[in-house]
Parts: sequence; C-alpha cells; structure tokens
Amino acid sequence: MSYVSVKFSGCSESKGIRYETDNLDFKVRTDGTVYATKRVQIPSEQTIFMVTAWDHQALERWETMVRLLVGEKSQHKGHKQKGKKNMSSDLTQLPSDTLLPWRHHQNSHGLRRQKRDWVIPPINVPENSRGPFPQQLVRIRSDKDSEIHIRYSITGVGADQPPMEVFNIDPVSGRMYVTRPMDREERASYHLRAHAVDMNGNKVENPIDLYIYVIDMNDNRPEFINQVYNGSVDEGSKPGTYVMTVTANDADDSTTANGMVRYRIVTQTPQSPSQNMFTINSETGDIVTVAAGLDREKVQQYTVIVQATDMEGNLNYGLSNTATAIIMVTDVNDNPPEFTASTFSGEVPENRVEVVVANLTVMDRDQPHSPNWNAVYRIISGDPSGHFTVRTDPVTNEGLVTVVREVDYEMNRAFMLTVMVSNQAPLASGIQMSFQSTAGVTISVTDVNEPPYFPTNHKLIRLEEGVPTGTTLMTFSAVDPDRFMQQAVRYSKLSDPANWLNINATNGQITTAAVLDRESAYIKNNVYEATFLAADNGDYAQLSLRIAYLEAGVYDVPVIVTDSGNPPLYNMSIIKVK
Repeated sequence: MSYVSVKFSGCSESKGIRYETDNLDFKVRTDGTVYATKRVQIPSEQTIFMVTAWDHQALERWETMVRLLVGEKSQHKGHKQKGKKNMSSDLTQLPSDTLLPWRHHQNSHGLRRQKRDWVIPPINVPENSRGPFPQQLVRIRSDKDSEIHIRYSITGVGADQPPMEVFNIDPVSGRMYVTRPMDREERASYHLRAHAVDMNGNKVENPIDLYIYVIDMNDNRPEFINQVYNGSVDEGSKPGTYVMTVTANDADDSTTANGMVRYRIVTQTPQSPSQNMFTINSETGDIVTVAAGLDREKVQQYTVIVQATDMEGNLNYGLSNTATAIIMVTDVNDNPPEFTASTFSGEVPENRVEVVVANLTVMDRDQPHSPNWNAVYRIISGDPSGHFTVRTDPVTNEGLVTVVREVDYEMNRAFMLTVMVSNQAPLASGIQMSFQSTAGVTISVTDVNEPPYFPTNHKLIRLEEGVPTGTTLMTFSAVDPDRFMQQAVRYSKLSDPANWLNINATNGQITTAAVLDRESAYIKNNVYEATFLAADNGDYAQLSLRIAYLEAGVYDVPVIVTDSGNPPLYNMSIIKVK
C-alpha cells in the first residue's frame, strides 16, 4: 500500500540514491514512494518515522520526517470506514511536506545528528506557465504545528514589496502559491523570507530564506545590435584577415542552451571570385577572409547575410535572426599609372611663359581621386635649363606640360622631353612600375617676329660749328634677332624738329641736312634732339639722338637709344665732341 512520495529537493541528482526508514513497517522505493511492508495497525491518530537518503557516490546523507495521519473512524454500521486506505488517497494528492532536515557529520565517535535552522531548498518555477493560477509551489511546515496553532507569512520582493502578490501563502496550511506567469527576462529570481508565529504573534521558528528561481524557456530570439553592419578589407588580403565583428544578444539565460548564440553566413553576394570569400567564427561573430582573390577593380562591395541561432546553433530547435554585413573592398595601390600613348607632342611660341603646350593622359584603375590614383609627373630628361614643368589636372588627372621659362626659337627649335608618371602613394608591396609609366614629349618652338634692337656701342665723332651740309655724324646698325626670317631692317626718321639730319634707310648712316645753328630756338640747354626708327617687317626699334653744343674742348655727349618694342630695350651710346 502506497502512502506518499518523498523527494529530497536540492540533493544530489545521482541515480545511486538509496532510501532507509527507522520503522520496519514502512519502506521507500527507489522513486521515493513510501509503502507499508505489511498490514499496519496505527495505534493513534498519526505515526511519525524518519526517512534517510544515502548517496554512496557523493558520500552524502539526508534525512526528513514523514508523518502519516489517521482519519476518524465511523461509529455507525453501514458507513464506509475512514481508514488508512482512504486517508492515503487524500495524502497522495498533496505535495511533500518540507519539515526540519537534519545534517549528519562523520566523526571519530560515529554519526552525530545536528539540527539545522528551518531550511527550504531552492524553488524552481518555469517561466511562461499557462497555469491554472494560483499554482502551488511548496508547503511550508513546522514540526511544532502538532503542538500549537501556527500562522505562516512571507515577506520580500514579490510578496509584500513591488511587484506585489506575485507569491502568497495560505497562513494556516503553509501552502505557497505563484499567482501569475513568470518572465525570467523581467526578473530571474526572488528572495523571500517565510515566517512562522503562534496565534499571539510570537515567533515559533526563525525566519527561513526562500530562494525562487525562474527557470528559463527559449522564448527570445537572438537580436543583433545593428541590423546592418559596415566593414572593410583591403583588396589582395590574405586568407584569415580580420574584417569585422557582428554581435547578437539573446535575452534568455546565457548559461543554458536557450541563450547560447551561434553564427553562420547564409549568403554572399556577389559570389565572385568564390562563393565562400568569407567565414564567421560561430561563437564570437568575427568575420574573416577565407579565400584569396579580393580585387577592388573587379568587386568593390560584398553583401553578406549573417544568421544568429540560439540553442547553440541547432536549426531544428533554436530561434534565429539575421543581419546584413556590408563589406567594402578598400583600394591599395596595386595598379601603377600608365600613359595612354608612348609619345605626345605640342608646340609653343617663343618668348611665352605659363602656356600649356601639351596634355598627357594616363590610365589608373585604382580608386579615383585617392592618393593611389592621383598622378605625379616628372621630367627626367630633355630639359636641362628648366623651361618646362608638368602639373597635374586635379579633375582629369592629366599632365599639363607648361612653359615656365621663355624659349628662343633661334636657340632651340624643339625639345625632346622624357616624362615619368607615378602616384602620390607608393606602390603596394610586390608591385613594379610599368614600362608604360614613361613617355616621350616633343615640343616644337614656333618663330615669332621680334623687333630689331640697337646693340650698345660707343662712337667718337668730330663735330665743329659750321659743319657743311652732308657731313656724316655716325652710323647706327640695328640687329634683327630673327635670323631665319630673311628680313631687311629699314631706318627712318621719326622726329627732327629743325630738319637738320638725314638717315640712310638701308644702313642707318646719319648725315647733316643743313648747317647746325647753335643759336637756334630748337636748341634746348645746348642740346638738340632727334629720333630715328629701325624696323623689320613687323615691329620697330626707336633711337633718340641728342647732340650737345658746347664750348671748345672734348666732352661726352649722350646719345640715348630707346626701344619701344615689346619688351622695350634701352641702350646708351656716347658721342664725344671736340
């Protein structure tokens, strides 16, 4: 005949538990069921005996008391007897009493029994229970309730402190209930204190600590911190290069499989050059490269769908969520700039500066407008005097060959430059300059008609007052720099106030056309001034002749030659008159 089931909460879960009783009329099966070994005559309203649990593997031992109550017998015939059979049926519907456990210690004198304070093992409550509520958790009993009437109560968060009345207790029976479904993510545990007092409010037992743990259910999916993650990796990176980390949190208990998240890559777009360019650490969420061949010039961006699954990644039982990882392939300088042609040409007029004479075009497959793409040009031969420089167009990246110092057609009719191009950033390791990174540039100089000029010279002439008409004073010879234009220089008179002088149009010889009169009104401060021109087929040079009339002696008389050409030339000649 079975009476009640005895369980030891919080004890070892080993299967090697053996039960014993101190009453030969009762035994306990391995599942904790108490049964009578024979027909038992209970002499009073109750019988009490001790049940001992042995764990031979852990070398531990526990004890509790079991009390069997006898129902009142009927004194009338024809009525069913309220005996042990009916009584046991009622008892089996009740939860096990939690009474005073005893701890046994081994010492040199054998076993010693020591009474502990009133103790309740931790109570585990699964979250999200469907009820019905209130739902009984445990029955608290003091062994003194056979002697006096006891009132039970509980205090703490969840009882008489917010959140209020999550738990309550029947003050008479000591049965404690939970009144609503639990949510472990809202609160994972409760610490209550149970009190036992007599009808006068006097403490019967010391307050007992009740620890209630909400057992986790897998009711939360992993949640990624970000829905979209952005990362980058250099092109040409070796397998195993770190890219980025994605993280998902699971509100369930992280110490159980419910909250243990594992990661995997679901898809990769594009699948080039391999469908598995990346892998992810299933536990940390670290994404790394797993294949070679990242080339920004072919694929600039990958979109990777990452899945996080709890239950340690079990796709059959776990809950999952996904996020997107966008991986940019960053540029490295693995493509040297290359000229689009091996030779370029241009022309420049002589005597001009800050003129762009040729545009050099290059091709670079690296990231536009980055140091890996920006071109730097350098003239490495053909311009020893530094007439040219090559500047970079910031928009097109072209090389602008520019004149920075005048060139002279009569000195150099053409320049053969060699130009090299490179990037602002150095080339990546292992990348060599291309033979197409140098080009030849031919610059032709065009001839421009330059005005003749009067070279600096000193003439000594003898001039006496009363010199007759036709007397030669001096000859000025202008020089035409345009040696290759086959032009003749012509001379003419621009200003001769008194009309005293003539100039030979072919050779520049100056002669008197009249007797020079020192007392003439055209003489200013004993100086007579006339102006002559020398011109080729284009521009001209202007010469001013100043003649001073002085007393007898030898003097230096300046002849001022000015050039009104572009740029003007200023030359000085000296006439010495005796």
